[in-house]
Amino acid sequence: TGTGKTLLARYIHYHGPRKNKLFIEQNCGTLPEDLLESELFGHKRGAFTGATHDRKGLFESANGGTLFLDEISEMSPALQVKLLQVLQEGKFRRVGENEYQQSDVKIIAATNRNLPAEIKRGQFRSDLYYRLNVFPIHIPPLREHPEDIPLLVKNCLRKYSRKIHHQVTGCSDDVLQDLCLYDYPGNVRELENLIERALILSNGVLIESGEWLPILPVNPDNMSALEQFERLEIIRLLDLYQGNLNRISKELKMSRTTLWRRIKDYHLQSGPYP
Repeated sequence: TGTGKTLLARYIHYHGPRKNKLFIEQNCGTLPEDLLESELFGHKRGAFTGATHDRKGLFESANGGTLFLDEISEMSPALQVKLLQVLQEGKFRRVGENEYQQSDVKIIAATNRNLPAEIKRGQFRSDLYYRLNVFPIHIPPLREHPEDIPLLVKNCLRKYSRKIHHQVTGCSDDVLQDLCLYDYPGNVRELENLIERALILSNGVLIESGEWLPILPVNPDNMSALEQFERLEIIRLLDLYQGNLNRISKELKMSRTTLWRRIKDYHLQSGPYP
């Protein structure tokens, strides 16, 4: 989740022979089975309560173009069978209709789950999996390609600077280093949120360090005994004084600026406290 599956699907469509036709996206996990079936295949007037007129489905609307089915693992077994028929025969029926219609649609399917494991659990049809698995593309999590982070940060700054009308020239070296060390459980989407938050909190033309930065993991094995002791003491005082840096700096006999730098170096959270 958050790796950019939709972005890649759009790229494939708009750089292919169908680029002048429609690109339509449908998340299979956002609708119940009956509504998703109607959304994909359309329905005939009177097919069910509330069907007051004929309605085109996405396979009909996207004819000649691309249909991106996101989170396909969320599709029910019954709908998986109907999707398999469309993929194999290129035809479908609207809900409540007997006649088949032809559809020439490029299908791009995506999931954040392990489909072979889902097959073993009986949650996904093996025949549909092998029919879809013509050209698999694995999008790795952001932590596996940190060399892309500076370019992604630059792109996010350009994107969100226009959105919130705050022009910046970039990030400080310290900020960029910290961003490259973080593991991003939310992937690119989390990075985008971090940059937007930084822009909202920033007053200058350069993004500087602050509490908007994520807390980085610390390996105590790489710290000296004195550093480990100091870190544990700061953790104890942060909890004791509820994040009051003035009281903690007096207790440790160090300036507030030095204390803040220690908190940043040890990747601690100075607040908020209840």
